[in-house]
Amino acid sequence: MIFGSRAKAVVATLQQPLWRLLAINLASGIAVAILLVGGLLALNPAHLRDLIVTDIHGVATIALLLFGFVITLGSTAMGTAIMAIGRSVDRARADR
Repeated sequence: MIFGSRAKAVVATLQQPLWRLLAINLASGIAVAILLVGGLLALNPAHLRDLIVTDIHGVATIALLLFGFVITLGSTAMGTAIMAIGRSVDRARADR
């Protein structure tokens, strides 16, 4: 029952437009971060993949790299969405 009430609270929170906007943009930031880390590992710039694979803590290195990109790109996407709200309000006022 505890999880049911928590799930209802999460659903209720995500039904509010601001939280939904932030969640969508956070998800897009996470997707870009995953693509960026995957691209870095695939392209192997400056032998980065070789360095990570040969290290004893390679998984932790990839996890920290991904975490850093998620924080950076997720917050950038969310901040851009928040800043764009004011722009859309200004355009709506100009159209009147």
